Amino acid sequence: MKKINISFLLIILMVVAFLIGYGSKNGISAKLFNNKKAETLAQKAVDYINFNFFGLTEEEGGAVLVSVVEESGVYKFKMKIDDIEYDSFVTKDGKILFPEGITMQEEEQKVAQTCEDLNKKEQPVLEAFVVSYCPFGTQMLRILNEIVKNIPELSNYIKVAYMGEIQNGQIVAMHGDEEAEENLRQICIRDEQKDKYWQYVDCFLKEGETGECLALASVDTNVLEQCMQDELKGIKYAQGDFNNQDKYEVTGSPTLILNEENVSEFDFGGRTAEAVKTVICCGFNKAPEFCSQVLTEEQAAAGFSPSYEDPDLIGGNANCE
Repeated sequence: MKKINISFLLIILMVVAFLIGYGSKNGISAKLFNNKKAETLAQKAVDYINFNFFGLTEEEGGAVLVSVVEESGVYKFKMKIDDIEYDSFVTKDGKILFPEGITMQEEEQKVAQTCEDLNKKEQPVLEAFVVSYCPFGTQMLRILNEIVKNIPELSNYIKVAYMGEIQNGQIVAMHGDEEAEENLRQICIRDEQKDKYWQYVDCFLKEGETGECLALASVDTNVLEQCMQDELKGIKYAQGDFNNQDKYEVTGSPTLILNEENVSEFDFGGRTAEAVKTVICCGFNKAPEFCSQVLTEEQAAAGFSPSYEDPDLIGGNANCE
């Protein structure tokens, strides 16, 4: 007789217990976007594991929720136990918990994109999806700002889009209310005071100040306030961003979409002004002369920084998810 795999048995017991216990309660459904709903669902799963299998609370040294994202139609969450991270999964309706996942086939190796691979148009558009308080989102904004400073013509081919969703008439962002408000502020400046947008962003990226940057960029605060308070303006503009976020299945800040196709800046040199400029210029049927201008190949600082490059604030191949 084969020996019973205790670990596998534990998995089965946990799934059954979850179905009988937590799953029998009102399940929580969560839309894709690392929002409060998704975090709440993952946290309840972690709490269930702590209580039913360790007899502990998080404060008493149990498992701690690290992050949650969507993967293969379920929510994948990381929890840390004694400084070791484990991947677990929970269905979107909150009824079934999978403490482990087994990959049934090898993941296909990603082939790096080249300029020839990218969709091309007469008037290309690079959409950069970010959130305003993500250190890697600010890193991408810093890169785009550097491009616009040096090659102003390219501003016509760049659109910064903001990630989030609308709940009960209010914008929700992954890092809370302060970020949601700043996302809306930047959306309103982008859509109603376009000539002020990059100057405001240039200032905001240094220290995250709002009042000083609005004044420095000569933003009309009356127009801005009306936009942020009017659902037919600010909320409507934001909904357009969120619709495209869902269309392109964007889950991380930053994400680049060139001519309606996902593109990785890391295939072209990383998070540098030269790499992202190259991505944009690869989107033209015939690259304009200004594309020949070479920009900095230094990695941009992540987070708020007074300069483009800061050794202490450089991010790698990372997103806010």
